[in-house]
Amino acid sequence: MKVLSVHDLEPGDSLLLTFNGVLDPQAALTSELEPFLEALEKYADGWMPDVVNGKRRRKYSRASLWKALEEGHDEGSTDLGLYRTQWPALDSRLGVGLAPRPPELDLFLRVKPLSFFAEEGRCHQFIEMVRAWAFRYPVSHASAHSTADRELAGDPDFGRKKEIWHRDGFDKIYEVSWLNVFGPRLVETVGRERMLSTPAHRVEELPNGAVLLVTWPTATDFASDKARLAQARAHAHLRPDLDFDTVLRGLRERSATLAPVEPRFHPDVAPLLARVVDRIPIHERQRKLAEFNAWQPPEPTEWLPADAALPSDVENPERAREQYSLHAEHLVAMLHTEVPSISAKTPESLTDTDVYFWCEDFPKTRPREVLDEYVVPAVGAHLGQVLVHHLGGKWIPRQKLMEAQVLVGNRVWLPFVRAHHYLRSCESLLDYSLTQFFREAERHHTTEEEGKRGGPRPA
Repeated sequence: MKVLSVHDLEPGDSLLLTFNGVLDPQAALTSELEPFLEALEKYADGWMPDVVNGKRRRKYSRASLWKALEEGHDEGSTDLGLYRTQWPALDSRLGVGLAPRPPELDLFLRVKPLSFFAEEGRCHQFIEMVRAWAFRYPVSHASAHSTADRELAGDPDFGRKKEIWHRDGFDKIYEVSWLNVFGPRLVETVGRERMLSTPAHRVEELPNGAVLLVTWPTATDFASDKARLAQARAHAHLRPDLDFDTVLRGLRERSATLAPVEPRFHPDVAPLLARVVDRIPIHERQRKLAEFNAWQPPEPTEWLPADAALPSDVENPERAREQYSLHAEHLVAMLHTEVPSISAKTPESLTDTDVYFWCEDFPKTRPREVLDEYVVPAVGAHLGQVLVHHLGGKWIPRQKLMEAQVLVGNRVWLPFVRAHHYLRSCESLLDYSLTQFFREAERHHTTEEEGKRGGPRPA
């Protein structure tokens, strides 16, 4: 049963809910979770999970959920995943603490895209669901907000060391999200009267002493200036030690960071940069888009005019070419699982390789001697083979690997030199990308061929 992953959709923001509630240690687990499931099934408007993932995936039902929890039992806890097979995507983990650990319900729930919550009615349903859970399962703090904005805010540590935030949790109002549940201890820390007088879209005291607070009617437009004003007013009210103008300025800066940027990449590396950006965390993506828009890769210098080419100095050129092919096969063996296209020796395989090496921080995470001795020859040989197969190039073998050339028209290209430059650092993977090198060779070859035919053909 294939589920729709949040990673299957176009890069974008999502609504993230974190909820950690207390369970009754004397009650049976099934009866304790019944109210949770009733609220989920009643209020999950348009995004109800239809898959339960335990040891295996099953269609959502109460019975399959109990089965998954039973299967997942391990040393005082159990957990399962809740997903969807259709848009919008849902990524949810439900964990349950069991004896001898403190009994608790731990929920991480993400719905993508965030735009799904543009309607006030749908947001109201979501709020009512969280209210029902917070009423039934006491919490110290729960919140729902844009995933990207939460990351910009520094959630969950808010600048604290890991051991401190693990120990203290959300022990004061570090941030006000779109939807918040403040437990009794937080309420008393702020002052119940102050908490209940917070300027916000909705402020409600729950019977167990917690307070539900919603800053704005809808979750999607959290970054609008009106929503930011409401968020800043609520935060400054709950934290009178903070300056309202400073809080608002920080929120506006976050909105500016998340504002959409239209990609305008250098055409030679546009396919590469588009895929690199897709793998950058959502809260950093727009900033990186703007950076890549302004970036111009250096022009390839790893070539010579054909009349300056070094002649072959090997006794057996055919054997040398076989050695280059063997080097290229080493790259296939190294990357065939992560980069399936590598076997085909296509231009697309070069971009796939660029993306993989960049995502893996390859030059930083592998020993330099391994890179120089094995990876540089493998990458250079593969790059040369692509020039041979797709541009009609011919190897000119040399005893020194760095001097080996591929003749394409009136230029010779130095693929091993390019690979050496390419694998110097993570930054050089983009500055000396395989993608750009091939595009430069292809463009020059195409121009040369058109010149032989008397210019480009009319459209």
